[in-house]
Amino acid sequence: MMQPDQEQATMFLPLGEIDLSLRRYRLQAAEAEEAMLRSVRRYGQLTPAAVFALEGRLTLVDGFKRHTAMSQVGGVPTLWVRRLPGDASAAKAAMYVLNANSRRVQLLEEAWIVRALVREDGLSQPAVAELLGCHKSWVCRRLALLEKLSEPAREDLALGLVSPTLARQLTRLPAGNQTAVLEAARRESLTSAELRGVVDLLLASGTDEKQRYVLEHPRQALRESEGPLPRSWDPRMSLAGNRIAIQLAKLLDQLGGLQTWLRYRGRGVLHLRDREPLKPGFEQLSQDARSVAELTEDFLRELELP
Repeated sequence: MMQPDQEQATMFLPLGEIDLSLRRYRLQAAEAEEAMLRSVRRYGQLTPAAVFALEGRLTLVDGFKRHTAMSQVGGVPTLWVRRLPGDASAAKAAMYVLNANSRRVQLLEEAWIVRALVREDGLSQPAVAELLGCHKSWVCRRLALLEKLSEPAREDLALGLVSPTLARQLTRLPAGNQTAVLEAARRESLTSAELRGVVDLLLASGTDEKQRYVLEHPRQALRESEGPLPRSWDPRMSLAGNRIAIQLAKLLDQLGGLQTWLRYRGRGVLHLRDREPLKPGFEQLSQDARSVAELTEDFLRELELP
């Protein structure tokens, strides 16, 4: 039986009357739940959870840890909730929006929510982007995180055996190659940067023989792909030559990473609120890159003179 609280426009709802079906779109963390339980035992429930009325039931969209904690403390098992208006799509969107500025929604949770809005509710990707306040490429990449992953990789991602960073790299490959890359990454304990390089090499490999070599000897293949540019002190060169060579190697690494980010991720991982703060920096980058390119061409011509 609901008991409205007129002052707060909220209500106290018995736990048994709350539908938890949308919990499947959130990850459960034991440490976070234990911390919430300690807080509730010490201070009580400080903020209301959020529910939507869906198919005749009040469905929880935010406050799952509070619900779990309230079920474990003594007294009357109720949850302080605020009822929000909207349909099933609005409820799923609220699961993302209500946490966007506080406890960041995990990438996998974002993907689950996006997939549910597109595949279950039948919304177009632009409509989902507008609903969540994100760019449509952000929606596309979250959807791809689940739908372009092979089934074994998707299962490992859900179990936490594959990190979202690793999963993003795997989606760049055909599903048939992902399992082999996953095995190589585990066998060699590859870092995220190394894995990105391995995926780049596989995408550039023109033959099955080259792909097998990359998968069997990933670190050796990465070293061989770095080219002749010195990464440490070279006794053949002067002090000034060594300094600029090392700086150049670091700069090319950074540019390679940024190029990959712009090509494969870019706006897809950003939020609308990121645009204005980032715009001046990228404008400066574009201007400086053109200037450096022109100066580099002049310098190369000087190096070719007798």
